[in-house]
Amino acid sequence: MENQESVDVFTHQIKQRFIKSFLDMLILRSVEAEPTWGYDIIKETESTYKVKLRHGALYPMLNKLEAKGFLKSRKELQKGRVRKIYQITLQGIKLLNTYHNFLKEQATRENIKNKNEKRGSEGNNDRKKRK
Repeated sequence: MENQESVDVFTHQIKQRFIKSFLDMLILRSVEAEPTWGYDIIKETESTYKVKLRHGALYPMLNKLEAKGFLKSRKELQKGRVRKIYQITLQGIKLLNTYHNFLKEQATRENIKNKNEKRGSEGNNDRKKRK
């Protein structure tokens, strides 16, 4: 039972670290699915990752992503309120795909195995040169 609790705590810590470090990618991914407003991003993050995302972290990042051209926004009247709806741009999709490909490459065991094999063969070459 204690091992499962440790795994659960570790998993939660990884999720918190991921959200803190990659908030921009998380937002782009959320907005890629469908145009949405900040409050929905906060609720989605809470339900998906079980982590509370603060307004003070989200809205400056939304503004930054929009300023860099990764998001665009429009104001819309919904449920009697004016909401700022965010939508991913083509540049945002390209950034998200680049990020995804990089992560996939880093997580691939073959990539790690090939690096280790390469290091091993370089070590053999160094030994041969010394003789």
